[in-house]
Amino acid sequence: MSDIDVKPETIAKPKTKRPPLHKVILLNDDYTPREFVVVVLKAVFHTTEDQAYDIMLTAHQRGACVVAVFTREIAETKATEATDLGRRAGHPLTFTTEPEE
Repeated sequence: MSDIDVKPETIAKPKTKRPPLHKVILLNDDYTPREFVVVVLKAVFHTTEDQAYDIMLTAHQRGACVVAVFTREIAETKATEATDLGRRAGHPLTFTTEPEE
């Protein structure tokens, strides 16, 4: 036998591209009660009470606020779920999504 070191071939792992992310955005309206918005944010996006209040207040002051960032499918599902909760309660609460840049 020879004394030559044989190194195993290195296997190149293909780089998987991360899926594009989408922002879920809360749009302000002048009719949905603030407390209800906080409840929806906590229920759908699992925020704390303080986080939900800050998001709601930012949307109220600026007209819109990014709630969270997810893959497209999850973002759209959560935006729809949150909007539907508002509609079922008779509020014009609206969440939308857009690609993150």
